[in-house]
Amino acid sequence: MIIEQIVENKANYNVDKLSEKPVRSIVKSISWRVVGTIDTILISWIITGQVTTAFSIGAIELVTKMLLYFFHERLWNNIKWGKK
Repeated sequence: MIIEQIVENKANYNVDKLSEKPVRSIVKSISWRVVGTIDTILISWIITGQVTTAFSIGAIELVTKMLLYFFHERLWNNIKWGKK
């Protein structure tokens, strides 16, 4: 099912013109995380009232969510469902 598609598509990545290259996923991850981290910092600042705590939360969230998004994006790129 999905795992089989991932394994099968990994060998055919270079010939699949509909797939995104990993560098595109990295750039998308970074741009989205900038927006998301600003949001997290603002919410944390409003809740805690402390700028340093808000930036600490934002810094941790920036790294963890970027990594999660990258692997999530790569996984979905290997799933045939919804592609032409």
